[in-house]
Amino acid sequence: MLIKQVADILPSEITSESSYLNRRQFMGAAGAMAMGSLLSPAISSASEVIEPPPLDYLAATKASPSGFYTSEVQTPYRDVTGYNNFYEFGTDKTDPEKYASKLVTDPWSVSIEGEVDKPGTYTLEDILKPHDLEERIYRLRCVEAWSMVVPWIGFPLADLLKRFGVGSKAKYVAFETLYRPDEMRGQRSRFGTIDWPYVEGLRLDEAMHPLTILAVGVYGKTMPKQNGAPIRLIVPWKYGFKSIKSIVKIRLTERKPATSWNKTAPSEYGFYSNVNPAVSHPRWSQATERRLPNSLFKPNRIETLPFNGYAEQVASLYTGLNLKRHF
Repeated sequence: MLIKQVADILPSEITSESSYLNRRQFMGAAGAMAMGSLLSPAISSASEVIEPPPLDYLAATKASPSGFYTSEVQTPYRDVTGYNNFYEFGTDKTDPEKYASKLVTDPWSVSIEGEVDKPGTYTLEDILKPHDLEERIYRLRCVEAWSMVVPWIGFPLADLLKRFGVGSKAKYVAFETLYRPDEMRGQRSRFGTIDWPYVEGLRLDEAMHPLTILAVGVYGKTMPKQNGAPIRLIVPWKYGFKSIKSIVKIRLTERKPATSWNKTAPSEYGFYSNVNPAVSHPRWSQATERRLPNSLFKPNRIETLPFNGYAEQVASLYTGLNLKRHF
């Protein structure tokens, strides 16, 4: 079921009618058939720049407790797709866009494992078919102290987990990224610090929270390869590296799973990695962030909010937890 907005505000009043209808077209097509054959391809040419208008979306953090939208100006599509971390393709921010074109995303399957009632390997079409897709405009905060506002297309992870049946012993959800060195040049680099494949994890209650989604698109387009095609996780109150890309495995477990950056540098990257301006990274402050796009003469630096601005929705998940120790 699609999440409803305030009853007396029509979607067509929140954004332009053409944008609204295009978004509905995207959702209907993607939910019924394979993403690659029906949806508009993501633009990957470095010379083509899309500057979407600053749509005035309903700020649900003020109107309702859901927090599924923010009225902040959205980051241009060009920045969202051209500046990101995806170490499987290289460590430079522009490497994913340069090299991700070699990634084969069709066909695609996801293995559902562990403490579930219906384990198995499912095609992307199987994963998407029963779920209504919706747009979520979320803040994205990188641990490196830069941020974006991104309109994702996806559906709640909780819906998927309920569909396959959460086992009575399940306490955590582990995720794994595709491992394919022939197509992902960063995985075959001799200078890499990550033990591939990339893995991440959430507590079950975090995974089941309505803000947590599996995303398959951005800006009304199929998810670009450099952004984690064809399916990725979005957990908006955590640092961006928790939102694992190009997922091939979801496993429910009784024990806390290992996570890639925590294994690589445990003193710098904790399991929780909630956005917390009061807890600095060992090498820089987290009190402020650089909102993209920005420049030398327009740094666009803003204050970082606890839980990335979603404290009202998620702070209760951590009642009694020392967030400086459990960072």
